[in-house]
Amino acid sequence: MAVLGIGLIGSQAGHLLAYQVRFGAAAQQLQSSGAHAYFPAVIRAGFGVAATLLLAAVFVIGLARVLGGRSVRRSSAPPYLRLAAVLFTIQLVAFAGQEVGEALAAGMPVDSAAHLLLWGTLGQLPVAVMAAAGLRWLLTRVESAATLLHIALASIPRQISPTGIAVSVWVSLDRGLVFKPATCASLAKRGPPSSLRVSSY
Repeated sequence: MAVLGIGLIGSQAGHLLAYQVRFGAAAQQLQSSGAHAYFPAVIRAGFGVAATLLLAAVFVIGLARVLGGRSVRRSSAPPYLRLAAVLFTIQLVAFAGQEVGEALAAGMPVDSAAHLLLWGTLGQLPVAVMAAAGLRWLLTRVESAATLLHIALASIPRQISPTGIAVSVWVSLDRGLVFKPATCASLAKRGPPSSLRVSSY
């Protein structure tokens, strides 16, 4: 799931790079007008999501290090080449689908498969290579960090529940109310001291 999300976000970065290589200075204008008018908002949202995920992963790693009291060790991760290939495939398919959809929406002819493959490879491959390196680094540490967090949280002693406290207080109050009438009754039955009874006669 994480690989799919990173691949879709990376496809937008690859789309931006492909247009920059293909159209040069005119790329920005092309990607913000006509059928591409949605692209600036999509690229900003994608980069925002990627930044949020990165901050969340770094936070989890840092929290695990603080609670665990030791550095987070690397765990097993998918091979780098396989991860890069999967990301590149996802990005290339997303890029091709996006280009075809934009052309159909604008009523323009669709680029040939060779053009889509060429420009898609030029834009998506560098992004996939860098994204695979970063994702693999995160995966090897986030998994270990999650394990450390689980161990650290499991070792925290459980506190007494509020229900238990309420029951104990209620029992104590109930006992006090039971003993109070009995005490008052015993005091009421007592008469005056024997010395006072003798002097009255």
